[in-house]
Amino acid sequence: MTEDAPELRASDADRERVAEVLRDALAEGRLDMEEFEERLDATYQARTYGELAPITRDLPSGAGAAPAPGISMSKEPAQGGSWAGRIVGGEGSSTWAVAVMSGFQRKGRWTVPKRFNCFAFWGGGEIDLREANFAAGEVEINCVAIMGGMQVVVPPGVEVVVRGIGIMGGFDQREEGVPGDPDAPRVIVTGFAFWGGVGVERKLTRAERQRQREERHQEKLDRKATRRELDESYRDDVHDAHRRMLEGHHDLLRDRSRERRERRQERDRRRHREH
Repeated sequence: MTEDAPELRASDADRERVAEVLRDALAEGRLDMEEFEERLDATYQARTYGELAPITRDLPSGAGAAPAPGISMSKEPAQGGSWAGRIVGGEGSSTWAVAVMSGFQRKGRWTVPKRFNCFAFWGGGEIDLREANFAAGEVEINCVAIMGGMQVVVPPGVEVVVRGIGIMGGFDQREEGVPGDPDAPRVIVTGFAFWGGVGVERKLTRAERQRQREERHQEKLDRKATRRELDESYRDDVHDAHRRMLEGHHDLLRDRSRERRERRQERDRRRHREH
């Protein structure tokens, strides 16, 4: 854990690494359920490295009493749009999750393993893959929900296959059958739901939503500018038409005045000849 800059803000990935240590400690019997829930709540409420540091100070990271994982001071660069760059291999940064009368989250920058197992009893969980990397081109999310629920969130372009079984519950299959992008990973959702459910939802990332909002805002500005130009052009056309109409009216009046003057002059000349 970083000690020399406790005031720096922690990321979702930092909190997730600490939460993984707590889950391992619960499974090994180092923490009871009450201690686990207290520390997990403190983890997800932590805002800085200094708040995260004490949570796992007395815990090893797993078998062999290895030291707790450190928090990287150099953040990973933003992921690009290439799917190939997000299939990174390896074992995955988190392989399982449990929610017993509680909840869990996997979101942000994490690596999805080839098989991710999760269990919820009177609880719920969220597995968000929108900003995740993938250990393989095909990954399996195995969900067991007993009187609970889970939500799998995938980004556009990912192919989803749902193979779960529901008894007095169900698996959401609305996203199944949507073709994936070339080289995009394939996500298989399996498991069992009893008096519970597993939802599958396709959402854009926050960055993509922000980009689309900015595009819509720019389009709105462009439409306003176009309407303003059209209004100005219409006013100019109306003004020109009105001006031409007035000029034509003035020309007509001048022509009629000239004709009357010429007729009057002609009458005067005839009278002069008669006298």
